[in-house]
Amino acid sequence: MKFGTEEQKERYLPRLAKGALSAFALTEHDVGSDPANMSTTAKLSDDGLHWILNGEKLWTTNGPRAELIVVMARTPAPEGSNRKPISAFIVETEWAGVEVTHECSFMGLKGLSNGILRFTNVKIPRENLLWDEGKGLKLALITLNTGRLAMPAFCAAGAKGALEMCRDWANSRVQWGRSIGKHDAIAQMLGKMTANAFAMDSLVDLTARMSDSGNFDIRLEAAIAKLWTSETGWDTANDALQIRGGRGYENHGSLLARGDIPYPVERHLRDARINMIFEGSSEIMRLFIAREAVDSHLAIAGDLVNPKASLGAKLRALVRAGFHYVWWYPTRFLGWSVWPRYMKFGGLGSHLRFVERASRRLARATFHAMVRFGPKLEKRQAVLGRIVDIGSDLLVMTAVIIRARELGETTEKKGADALADLFCRMARRRITARFPALFNNDDSTTYGVARRFLDDDFLWLEEGIVSAEAYRHQAEAAILAGSTLETEPLEPVRTT
Repeated sequence: MKFGTEEQKERYLPRLAKGALSAFALTEHDVGSDPANMSTTAKLSDDGLHWILNGEKLWTTNGPRAELIVVMARTPAPEGSNRKPISAFIVETEWAGVEVTHECSFMGLKGLSNGILRFTNVKIPRENLLWDEGKGLKLALITLNTGRLAMPAFCAAGAKGALEMCRDWANSRVQWGRSIGKHDAIAQMLGKMTANAFAMDSLVDLTARMSDSGNFDIRLEAAIAKLWTSETGWDTANDALQIRGGRGYENHGSLLARGDIPYPVERHLRDARINMIFEGSSEIMRLFIAREAVDSHLAIAGDLVNPKASLGAKLRALVRAGFHYVWWYPTRFLGWSVWPRYMKFGGLGSHLRFVERASRRLARATFHAMVRFGPKLEKRQAVLGRIVDIGSDLLVMTAVIIRARELGETTEKKGADALADLFCRMARRRITARFPALFNNDDSTTYGVARRFLDDDFLWLEEGIVSAEAYRHQAEAAILAGSTLETEPLEPVRTT
Protein backbone atom coordinates (compact mmCIF):
# COMPACT_ATOMS: atom_id res chain seq x y z
CA MET A 1 0.00 0.00 0.00
CA LYS A 2 2.78 2.44 0.89
CA PHE A 3 5.55 1.53 -1.52
CA GLY A 4 4.01 -0.35 -4.44
CA THR A 5 3.40 1.07 -7.88
CA GLU A 6 -0.17 1.34 -9.14
CA GLU A 7 0.46 -1.70 -11.35
CA GLN A 8 1.72 -3.72 -8.37
CA LYS A 9 -1.33 -2.71 -6.31
CA GLU A 10 -3.72 -3.72 -9.08
CA ARG A 11 -1.99 -7.07 -9.47
CA TYR A 12 -1.50 -8.11 -5.85
CA LEU A 13 -3.93 -6.32 -3.53
CA PRO A 14 -7.00 -8.22 -4.81
CA ARG A 15 -5.21 -11.52 -4.12
CA LEU A 16 -4.35 -10.43 -0.61
CA ALA A 17 -7.92 -9.23 -0.03
CA LYS A 18 -9.18 -12.68 -1.00
CA GLY A 19 -7.00 -14.33 1.63
CA ALA A 20 -3.62 -14.96 0.00
CA LEU A 21 -0.91 -15.15 2.66
CA SER A 22 2.15 -12.95 2.41
CA ALA A 23 5.55 -13.04 4.10
CA PHE A 24 8.54 -10.80 4.69
CA ALA A 25 12.00 -12.34 4.21
CA LEU A 26 14.90 -10.39 5.74
CA THR A 27 16.72 -12.55 8.31
CA GLU A 28 19.55 -14.87 7.24
CA HIS A 29 21.86 -17.27 9.07
CA ASP A 30 24.45 -14.50 9.50
CA VAL A 31 22.01 -11.59 9.41
CA GLY A 32 19.98 -10.83 12.51
CA SER A 33 19.93 -7.19 13.55
CA ASP A 34 22.91 -6.25 11.34
CA PRO A 35 22.14 -6.37 7.59
CA ALA A 36 25.78 -5.77 6.68
CA ASN A 37 26.34 -9.51 6.26
CA MET A 38 23.40 -10.10 3.93
CA SER A 39 24.39 -12.64 1.30
CA THR A 40 21.16 -12.96 -0.71
CA THR A 41 21.73 -11.22 -4.03
CA ALA A 42 19.67 -9.96 -6.94
CA LYS A 43 21.34 -9.09 -10.24
CA LEU A 44 19.83 -7.92 -13.49
CA SER A 45 19.76 -10.47 -16.28
CA ASP A 46 21.73 -9.81 -19.43
CA ASP A 47 18.58 -8.74 -21.28
CA GLY A 48 17.60 -6.42 -18.42
CA LEU A 49 14.11 -7.90 -18.10
CA HIS A 50 14.55 -9.82 -14.85
CA TRP A 51 16.32 -9.75 -11.52
CA ILE A 52 18.03 -13.06 -10.76
CA LEU A 53 17.62 -13.88 -7.07
CA ASN A 54 19.90 -16.25 -5.14
CA GLY A 55 20.20 -16.87 -1.40
CA GLU A 56 18.55 -18.32 1.68
CA LYS A 57 16.32 -16.70 4.30
CA LEU A 58 15.87 -17.85 7.89
CA TRP A 59 12.75 -17.70 10.13
CA THR A 60 10.33 -16.37 7.53
CA THR A 61 6.93 -16.15 9.21
CA ASN A 62 4.18 -17.46 6.89
CA GLY A 63 6.96 -18.49 4.48
CA PRO A 64 5.95 -22.18 4.14
CA ARG A 65 2.37 -21.21 3.22
CA ALA A 66 2.69 -17.80 1.62
CA GLU A 67 1.79 -17.01 -1.97
CA LEU A 68 3.66 -13.72 -2.01
CA ILE A 69 6.93 -12.81 -0.30
CA VAL A 70 8.74 -9.50 0.01
CA VAL A 71 12.41 -10.49 -0.17
CA MET A 72 15.35 -8.29 0.80
CA ALA A 73 18.49 -8.77 -1.30
CA ARG A 74 21.74 -7.06 -2.15
CA THR A 75 21.79 -5.35 -5.51
CA PRO A 76 24.89 -4.12 -7.37
CA ALA A 77 26.36 -0.86 -6.11
CA PRO A 78 26.27 2.15 -8.44
CA GLU A 79 29.45 2.61 -10.38
CA GLY A 80 32.13 4.29 -8.31
CA SER A 81 30.28 3.69 -5.03
CA ASN A 82 31.38 1.59 -2.07
CA ARG A 83 27.83 1.23 -0.79
CA LYS A 84 26.21 -2.18 -0.53
CA PRO A 85 22.60 -1.35 -1.38
CA ILE A 86 19.71 -3.54 -0.30
CA SER A 87 16.53 -3.66 -2.38
CA ALA A 88 13.10 -5.21 -1.87
CA PHE A 89 11.33 -7.50 -4.37
CA ILE A 90 7.89 -9.06 -4.64
CA VAL A 91 8.35 -12.80 -5.20
CA GLU A 92 5.63 -15.34 -5.99
CA THR A 93 6.27 -18.69 -4.37
CA GLU A 94 5.05 -20.65 -7.39
CA TRP A 95 7.98 -19.40 -9.46
CA ALA A 96 10.75 -21.81 -10.35
CA GLY A 97 13.65 -21.81 -7.90
CA VAL A 98 11.62 -20.94 -4.78
CA GLU A 99 11.60 -23.71 -2.17
CA VAL A 100 10.91 -24.24 1.51
CA THR A 101 13.81 -26.29 2.87
CA HIS A 102 12.64 -26.54 6.48
CA GLU A 103 9.64 -25.66 8.64
CA CYS A 104 10.79 -24.45 12.05
CA SER A 105 9.41 -25.48 15.44
CA PHE A 106 9.72 -23.26 18.49
CA MET A 107 9.43 -23.14 22.26
CA GLY A 108 6.07 -21.38 21.90
CA LEU A 109 3.79 -20.07 19.15
CA LYS A 110 2.86 -23.60 18.09
CA GLY A 111 0.35 -22.27 15.58
CA LEU A 112 3.01 -20.27 13.75
CA SER A 113 4.01 -21.22 10.22
CA ASN A 114 7.67 -20.29 9.90
CA GLY A 115 10.47 -21.69 7.80
CA ILE A 116 13.69 -21.46 5.83
CA LEU A 117 13.37 -20.38 2.20
CA ARG A 118 15.89 -20.96 -0.56
CA PHE A 119 16.02 -19.00 -3.80
CA THR A 120 17.99 -20.48 -6.69
CA ASN A 121 18.22 -18.39 -9.86
CA VAL A 122 14.68 -17.11 -9.35
CA LYS A 123 13.65 -14.86 -12.24
CA ILE A 124 11.84 -11.81 -10.85
CA PRO A 125 10.22 -9.51 -13.43
CA ARG A 126 11.97 -6.15 -13.34
CA GLU A 127 8.69 -4.42 -12.51
CA ASN A 128 8.51 -6.39 -9.22
CA LEU A 129 11.15 -4.20 -7.64
CA LEU A 130 9.39 -2.65 -4.63
CA TRP A 131 9.84 1.11 -4.18
CA ASP A 132 13.27 2.05 -5.59
CA GLU A 133 16.56 0.25 -6.01
CA GLY A 134 18.65 0.54 -2.85
CA LYS A 135 15.73 1.53 -0.61
CA GLY A 136 14.99 -1.91 0.77
CA LEU A 137 16.50 -1.30 4.19
CA LYS A 138 14.64 1.97 4.60
CA LEU A 139 11.45 0.19 3.57
CA ALA A 140 12.09 -2.49 6.19
CA LEU A 141 12.67 0.06 8.95
CA ILE A 142 9.49 1.96 8.10
CA THR A 143 7.53 -1.29 7.98
CA LEU A 144 8.89 -2.26 11.40
CA ASN A 145 7.06 0.71 12.94
CA THR A 146 3.78 -1.07 12.24
CA GLY A 147 5.04 -4.27 13.82
CA ARG A 148 6.35 -2.35 16.78
CA LEU A 149 2.85 -0.97 17.38
CA ALA A 150 1.09 -4.29 16.83
CA MET A 151 3.28 -6.19 19.30
CA PRO A 152 2.51 -3.91 22.27
CA ALA A 153 -1.18 -4.46 21.58
CA PHE A 154 -1.01 -8.21 21.91
CA CYS A 155 1.42 -7.94 24.84
CA ALA A 156 -1.21 -5.84 26.60
CA ALA A 157 -3.90 -8.36 25.66
CA GLY A 158 -1.77 -11.17 27.06
CA ALA A 159 -1.36 -9.27 30.33
CA LYS A 160 -5.12 -8.85 30.58
CA GLY A 161 -5.58 -12.57 30.01
CA ALA A 162 -3.11 -13.27 32.81
CA LEU A 163 -5.07 -10.96 35.11
CA GLU A 164 -8.30 -12.82 34.40
CA MET A 165 -6.76 -16.20 35.24
CA CYS A 166 -5.04 -14.88 38.37
CA ARG A 167 -8.12 -13.05 39.67
CA ASP A 168 -10.20 -16.20 39.58
CA TRP A 169 -7.49 -18.40 41.08
CA ALA A 170 -6.39 -15.91 43.76
CA ASN A 171 -9.99 -15.65 44.99
CA SER A 172 -10.88 -19.35 44.87
CA ARG A 173 -7.65 -20.95 46.10
CA VAL A 174 -7.60 -21.07 49.92
CA GLN A 175 -4.48 -21.70 51.98
CA TRP A 176 -4.12 -21.28 55.75
CA GLY A 177 -7.76 -20.25 56.02
CA ARG A 178 -7.59 -17.36 53.52
CA SER A 179 -7.74 -16.97 49.76
CA ILE A 180 -4.17 -16.71 48.47
CA GLY A 181 -4.86 -13.29 47.00
CA LYS A 182 -5.23 -11.90 50.51
CA HIS A 183 -1.77 -13.07 51.56
CA ASP A 184 0.63 -10.15 51.22
CA ALA A 185 3.20 -11.95 49.05
CA ILE A 186 0.59 -12.75 46.38
CA ALA A 187 -1.22 -9.43 46.80
CA GLN A 188 2.00 -7.56 46.01
CA MET A 189 2.34 -9.51 42.77
CA LEU A 190 -1.32 -8.95 41.85
CA GLY A 191 -1.10 -5.22 42.51
CA LYS A 192 2.02 -4.85 40.38
CA MET A 193 0.53 -6.96 37.57
CA THR A 194 -2.66 -4.90 37.53
CA ALA A 195 -0.86 -1.54 37.45
CA ASN A 196 1.50 -2.78 34.73
CA ALA A 197 -1.38 -4.09 32.61
CA PHE A 198 -3.04 -0.67 32.82
CA ALA A 199 0.26 0.96 31.85
CA MET A 200 0.70 -1.35 28.85
CA ASP A 201 -2.83 -0.61 27.69
CA SER A 202 -2.26 3.13 28.13
CA LEU A 203 0.97 3.07 26.14
CA VAL A 204 -0.72 1.18 23.31
CA ASP A 205 -3.53 3.75 23.30
CA LEU A 206 -1.16 6.72 23.22
CA THR A 207 1.16 5.42 20.49
CA ALA A 208 -1.77 4.29 18.33
CA ARG A 209 -3.31 7.74 18.52
CA MET A 210 -0.01 9.36 17.64
CA SER A 211 0.31 7.05 14.65
CA ASP A 212 -3.27 7.61 13.48
CA SER A 213 -2.92 11.39 13.65
CA GLY A 214 -0.13 11.34 11.07
CA ASN A 215 1.46 14.37 12.76
CA PHE A 216 4.28 12.57 14.56
CA ASP A 217 7.47 10.72 13.72
CA ILE A 218 6.80 7.79 16.04
CA ARG A 219 9.99 5.78 15.52
CA LEU A 220 11.13 6.48 19.06
CA GLU A 221 7.75 5.96 20.71
CA ALA A 222 7.04 2.79 18.72
CA ALA A 223 10.43 1.35 19.66
CA ILE A 224 9.92 2.17 23.34
CA ALA A 225 6.42 0.67 23.26
CA LYS A 226 7.76 -2.56 21.78
CA LEU A 227 10.66 -2.75 24.23
CA TRP A 228 8.73 -1.88 27.37
CA THR A 229 5.58 -3.91 26.78
CA SER A 230 7.48 -7.04 25.71
CA GLU A 231 9.61 -7.02 28.86
CA THR A 232 6.73 -6.09 31.15
CA GLY A 233 4.51 -8.68 29.46
CA TRP A 234 7.11 -11.35 30.20
CA ASP A 235 7.25 -10.30 33.85
CA THR A 236 3.46 -10.49 34.02
CA ALA A 237 3.35 -13.96 32.47
CA ASN A 238 6.09 -15.13 34.83
CA ASP A 239 4.21 -13.82 37.88
CA ALA A 240 0.99 -15.43 36.66
CA LEU A 241 2.68 -18.82 36.50
CA GLN A 242 4.16 -18.32 39.96
CA ILE A 243 0.74 -17.51 41.39
CA ARG A 244 -0.75 -20.64 39.83
CA GLY A 245 2.12 -22.71 41.22
CA GLY A 246 2.38 -26.29 39.99
CA ARG A 247 -0.86 -25.91 38.03
CA GLY A 248 0.76 -23.05 36.15
CA TYR A 249 3.66 -25.26 35.11
CA GLU A 250 1.35 -28.10 34.04
CA ASN A 251 -0.02 -27.69 30.53
CA HIS A 252 -3.73 -27.08 30.04
CA GLY A 253 -4.29 -30.38 28.22
CA SER A 254 -3.04 -32.33 31.22
CA LEU A 255 -5.10 -30.18 33.60
CA LEU A 256 -8.25 -30.79 31.57
CA ALA A 257 -7.60 -34.53 31.34
CA ARG A 258 -7.49 -34.88 35.11
CA GLY A 259 -10.49 -32.62 35.74
CA ASP A 260 -8.73 -29.43 36.86
CA ILE A 261 -9.31 -25.91 35.53
CA PRO A 262 -7.39 -25.80 32.22
CA TYR A 263 -5.86 -22.32 32.36
CA PRO A 264 -3.12 -22.20 29.69
CA VAL A 265 -0.64 -20.31 31.87
CA GLU A 266 2.48 -22.20 30.77
CA ARG A 267 1.55 -21.71 27.12
CA HIS A 268 1.13 -18.00 27.77
CA LEU A 269 4.63 -17.89 29.28
CA ARG A 270 6.18 -19.77 26.33
CA ASP A 271 4.42 -17.55 23.81
CA ALA A 272 5.41 -14.34 25.63
CA ARG A 273 9.14 -15.09 25.63
CA ILE A 274 9.69 -14.45 21.92
CA ASN A 275 8.35 -10.91 22.18
CA MET A 276 11.69 -9.73 23.56
CA ILE A 277 13.36 -11.02 20.36
CA PHE A 278 10.78 -10.44 17.59
CA GLU A 279 10.91 -7.12 15.70
CA GLY A 280 14.30 -6.33 17.25
CA SER A 281 15.71 -7.85 20.43
CA SER A 282 15.61 -5.83 23.66
CA GLU A 283 19.35 -5.19 23.41
CA ILE A 284 19.10 -3.92 19.85
CA MET A 285 16.04 -1.82 20.68
CA ARG A 286 17.95 -0.07 23.45
CA LEU A 287 20.80 0.74 21.06
CA PHE A 288 18.34 1.97 18.41
CA ILE A 289 16.49 4.18 20.89
CA ALA A 290 19.73 5.53 22.34
CA ARG A 291 21.01 6.40 18.87
CA GLU A 292 17.77 8.22 18.06
CA ALA A 293 18.04 10.09 21.36
CA VAL A 294 21.59 11.39 20.74
CA ASP A 295 21.18 12.08 17.02
CA SER A 296 20.47 15.78 17.57
CA HIS A 297 23.68 16.10 19.60
CA LEU A 298 25.70 14.25 16.97
CA ALA A 299 24.35 16.55 14.25
CA ILE A 300 25.75 19.54 16.14
CA ALA A 301 28.89 18.27 17.85
CA GLY A 302 29.50 14.86 16.28
CA ASP A 303 32.75 15.90 14.62
CA LEU A 304 34.21 16.83 18.00
CA VAL A 305 34.11 13.19 19.09
CA ASN A 306 34.77 11.71 15.67
CA PRO A 307 38.41 10.59 15.53
CA LYS A 308 38.31 10.61 11.73
CA ALA A 309 37.12 14.21 11.44
CA SER A 310 39.61 16.77 10.12
CA LEU A 311 40.89 19.61 12.26
CA GLY A 312 38.76 22.04 10.27
CA ALA A 313 35.64 19.97 10.83
CA LYS A 314 36.38 19.80 14.55
CA LEU A 315 36.82 23.59 14.75
CA ARG A 316 33.53 24.20 12.94
CA ALA A 317 31.79 21.73 15.22
CA LEU A 318 33.29 23.48 18.24
CA VAL A 319 31.83 26.82 17.13
CA ARG A 320 28.41 25.23 16.44
CA ALA A 321 28.43 23.46 19.78
CA GLY A 322 29.48 26.61 21.63
CA PHE A 323 26.59 28.65 20.25
CA HIS A 324 24.10 25.82 20.80
CA TYR A 325 25.02 24.57 24.25
CA VAL A 326 25.51 28.00 25.81
CA TRP A 327 21.72 28.27 25.50
CA TRP A 328 20.69 24.61 25.61
CA TYR A 329 22.47 23.45 28.76
CA PRO A 330 21.14 26.08 31.22
CA THR A 331 17.58 25.43 30.00
CA ARG A 332 17.93 21.79 31.07
CA PHE A 333 17.97 23.13 34.64
CA LEU A 334 15.18 25.63 34.18
CA GLY A 335 11.63 24.48 33.55
CA TRP A 336 8.00 25.17 34.27
CA SER A 337 7.46 22.42 36.84
CA VAL A 338 5.59 24.73 39.20
CA TRP A 339 2.63 23.21 40.99
CA PRO A 340 -0.30 25.28 39.52
CA ARG A 341 0.57 23.98 36.06
CA TYR A 342 -0.38 20.44 37.10
CA MET A 343 -3.44 21.11 39.26
CA LYS A 344 -5.81 19.89 36.55
CA PHE A 345 -4.32 16.40 36.91
CA GLY A 346 -5.42 16.17 40.53
CA GLY A 347 -3.52 13.68 42.65
CA LEU A 348 -1.48 12.61 39.63
CA GLY A 349 -0.11 16.12 39.11
CA SER A 350 2.92 15.46 41.31
CA HIS A 351 3.85 12.51 39.12
CA LEU A 352 3.64 14.60 35.95
CA ARG A 353 5.78 17.23 37.64
CA PHE A 354 8.34 14.50 38.35
CA VAL A 355 8.26 13.50 34.65
CA GLU A 356 9.04 17.07 33.59
CA ARG A 357 11.94 17.43 36.03
CA ALA A 358 13.35 13.96 35.38
CA SER A 359 13.19 14.55 31.61
CA ARG A 360 15.45 17.58 31.97
CA ARG A 361 17.76 15.63 34.25
CA LEU A 362 17.90 12.82 31.70
CA ALA A 363 18.80 15.28 28.93
CA ARG A 364 21.67 16.57 31.08
CA ALA A 365 22.81 13.05 31.96
CA THR A 366 22.84 12.03 28.30
CA PHE A 367 24.95 15.08 27.46
CA HIS A 368 27.31 14.31 30.36
CA ALA A 369 27.71 10.74 29.05
CA MET A 370 28.65 12.06 25.61
CA VAL A 371 31.24 14.39 27.11
CA ARG A 372 32.63 11.74 29.47
CA PHE A 373 32.89 8.82 27.06
CA GLY A 374 33.17 10.61 23.71
CA PRO A 375 33.19 8.24 20.71
CA LYS A 376 33.38 5.27 23.11
CA LEU A 377 29.85 5.94 24.32
CA GLU A 378 28.44 3.65 21.64
CA LYS A 379 30.36 0.79 23.27
CA ARG A 380 29.05 1.60 26.75
CA GLN A 381 25.84 -0.24 26.05
CA ALA A 382 24.94 -0.75 29.72
CA VAL A 383 25.04 3.03 30.26
CA LEU A 384 22.94 3.61 27.13
CA GLY A 385 20.51 0.94 28.32
CA ARG A 386 19.95 2.75 31.62
CA ILE A 387 19.35 6.02 29.77
CA VAL A 388 16.77 4.28 27.60
CA ASP A 389 15.10 2.59 30.56
CA ILE A 390 14.71 5.92 32.34
CA GLY A 391 13.24 7.51 29.22
CA SER A 392 10.90 4.57 28.69
CA ASP A 393 9.49 4.81 32.19
CA LEU A 394 8.97 8.56 31.76
CA LEU A 395 7.00 7.99 28.55
CA VAL A 396 4.85 5.29 30.14
CA MET A 397 4.18 7.49 33.17
CA THR A 398 2.92 10.19 30.81
CA ALA A 399 0.69 7.67 29.02
CA VAL A 400 -0.95 6.36 32.22
CA ILE A 401 -1.58 9.87 33.55
CA ILE A 402 -3.24 10.92 30.29
CA ARG A 403 -5.41 7.80 30.19
CA ALA A 404 -6.34 7.94 33.87
CA ARG A 405 -7.47 11.52 33.47
CA GLU A 406 -9.65 10.58 30.50
CA LEU A 407 -11.13 7.51 32.20
CA GLY A 408 -11.71 9.52 35.37
CA GLU A 409 -14.40 11.39 33.47
CA THR A 410 -16.39 8.14 32.95
CA THR A 411 -18.43 6.24 35.53
CA GLU A 412 -18.10 2.68 34.23
CA LYS A 413 -14.30 2.41 34.54
CA LYS A 414 -13.50 3.28 38.12
CA GLY A 415 -10.12 3.13 39.82
CA ALA A 416 -7.92 4.32 36.94
CA ASP A 417 -6.36 6.97 39.19
CA ALA A 418 -5.35 4.30 41.71
CA LEU A 419 -3.70 2.18 39.00
CA ALA A 420 -1.90 5.20 37.53
CA ASP A 421 -0.72 6.30 40.97
CA LEU A 422 0.69 2.86 41.82
CA PHE A 423 2.44 2.55 38.46
CA CYS A 424 3.98 6.02 38.76
CA ARG A 425 5.19 5.26 42.27
CA MET A 426 6.91 2.08 41.06
CA ALA A 427 8.37 3.85 38.02
CA ARG A 428 9.70 6.73 40.11
CA ARG A 429 11.56 4.30 42.36
CA ARG A 430 13.16 2.66 39.33
CA ILE A 431 14.13 6.00 37.79
CA THR A 432 15.54 7.36 41.04
CA ALA A 433 17.73 4.26 41.40
CA ARG A 434 18.94 4.34 37.78
CA PHE A 435 20.24 7.90 37.70
CA PRO A 436 23.14 7.30 40.15
CA ALA A 437 23.89 3.99 38.40
CA LEU A 438 24.62 5.78 35.12
CA PHE A 439 28.14 6.57 36.27
CA ASN A 440 28.45 4.59 39.51
CA ASN A 441 28.20 0.93 38.53
CA ASP A 442 30.06 -2.35 38.10
CA ASP A 443 30.00 -2.36 34.29
CA SER A 444 33.77 -2.57 33.80
CA THR A 445 34.15 -5.35 36.34
CA THR A 446 31.30 -7.31 34.79
CA TYR A 447 32.75 -6.83 31.31
CA GLY A 448 36.11 -8.06 32.53
CA VAL A 449 34.58 -11.25 33.94
CA ALA A 450 32.74 -11.79 30.65
CA ARG A 451 36.00 -11.50 28.70
CA ARG A 452 37.68 -14.02 30.98
CA PHE A 453 34.69 -16.34 30.52
CA LEU A 454 35.09 -16.14 26.75
CA ASP A 455 38.80 -16.84 27.14
CA ASP A 456 37.96 -20.12 28.94
CA ASP A 457 39.22 -19.00 32.36
CA PHE A 458 36.19 -20.50 34.07
CA LEU A 459 35.91 -23.86 32.34
CA TRP A 460 36.13 -25.51 35.75
CA LEU A 461 32.60 -24.23 36.47
CA GLU A 462 31.26 -26.53 33.74
CA GLU A 463 32.65 -29.73 35.21
CA GLY A 464 30.20 -32.53 35.99
CA ILE A 465 27.44 -31.51 33.57
CA VAL A 466 25.96 -33.02 30.42
CA SER A 467 28.02 -31.29 27.75
CA ALA A 468 26.36 -29.43 24.93
CA GLU A 469 28.57 -31.28 22.45
CA ALA A 470 27.45 -34.67 23.80
CA TYR A 471 23.85 -33.55 23.58
CA ARG A 472 24.33 -32.48 19.98
CA HIS A 473 25.70 -35.88 18.97
CA GLN A 474 22.85 -37.66 20.76
CA ALA A 475 20.31 -35.34 19.15
CA GLU A 476 21.68 -36.12 15.68
CA ALA A 477 21.53 -39.85 16.43
CA ALA A 478 17.99 -39.57 17.76
CA ILE A 479 16.81 -37.72 14.65
CA LEU A 480 18.39 -40.35 12.38
CA ALA A 481 16.57 -43.02 14.41
CA GLY A 482 13.26 -41.23 13.90
CA SER A 483 12.84 -39.97 17.47
CA THR A 484 10.84 -36.87 18.31
CA LEU A 485 13.12 -34.86 20.53
CA GLU A 486 10.27 -32.92 22.16
CA THR A 487 8.71 -36.09 23.59
CA GLU A 488 11.59 -38.55 23.92
CA PRO A 489 14.30 -37.35 26.34
CA LEU A 490 17.88 -38.28 25.60
CA GLU A 491 19.99 -40.41 27.87
CA PRO A 492 22.26 -38.17 29.97
CA VAL A 493 25.98 -38.31 29.40
CA ARG A 494 28.27 -37.18 32.20
CA THR A 495 31.51 -35.40 31.52
CA THR A 496 34.50 -35.11 33.78
